[in-house]
Amino acid sequence: MSVDTSPAERLSTPVDGVEVLGALSPSRAGDFMACPLLYRFRTIDRLPEPPSPDAARGSLVHKVLEDLFDLPAESRTPEQARSMLAPAWSRLLEQDPELGELFAERSFDDWLASCATVLDRYFTLEDPRRLEPAERELYVEALLDSRLLLRGFIDRLDVAPTGEIRVVDYKTGRSISERFEAKALFQLKIYALVLWRTRGVVPTMLQLVYLGNGEILRYAPDEDDLRATERKVEAIWAAIRRAEETGDWRPSPSRLCGFCAHQALCPSYGGTPPPLPTR
Repeated sequence: MSVDTSPAERLSTPVDGVEVLGALSPSRAGDFMACPLLYRFRTIDRLPEPPSPDAARGSLVHKVLEDLFDLPAESRTPEQARSMLAPAWSRLLEQDPELGELFAERSFDDWLASCATVLDRYFTLEDPRRLEPAERELYVEALLDSRLLLRGFIDRLDVAPTGEIRVVDYKTGRSISERFEAKALFQLKIYALVLWRTRGVVPTMLQLVYLGNGEILRYAPDEDDLRATERKVEAIWAAIRRAEETGDWRPSPSRLCGFCAHQALCPSYGGTPPPLPTR
């Protein structure tokens, strides 16, 4: 989930009495690193994107894993998780009826079975009966010295009795190349930076749980890591501001283009972006 404003916009409410110049989430920072034009389409133009089966699967599985921990520990079983899929899907449909259009030409039952497969794989990686997360879908934010507000939602936060913090992020896809794992890990480092700035504690562990192929990536950050992350975030934000000032939102073609909902508007594919919104 992303909660951004354009860097040039003023947020209506100051943070701790300080005027905020812009806001950035880990996902939108990742968009800009992958393709500045994609960042523009999503954050400035706010172009709609049609739902996809993969994205819908991610939303549904995340919701079930969030709700699973509302149950008593002994009830957190694979069978119980599978039984929660249909009710959770009904709630998602109420929030976004367009999701129903996904199954005009494909089998809903097959898709729901694929969600169950992903959920089953989770239980091969962790035993939720032995976990009591401190937070789920936790909104966090921190204001940097540059008056950039970092903010977003953490899938799960585990806090040990001795105070150690583990940040957990579920990925319903597969772990792929080191490059894309580094991108996902950078997003977790941003969350770790926010927690360090707000709680004064460096998370002990960052954990990416890949439910597509049943792998877990773990990383132990330190203060030097998080200082470097803050410098990188500031550099990304400075680049975003330059792009806003110049109007130069360059596409960055890659194999990810095949998944982009805006390819028809991309100059790399013969398209023309819409005029920039007026302020």
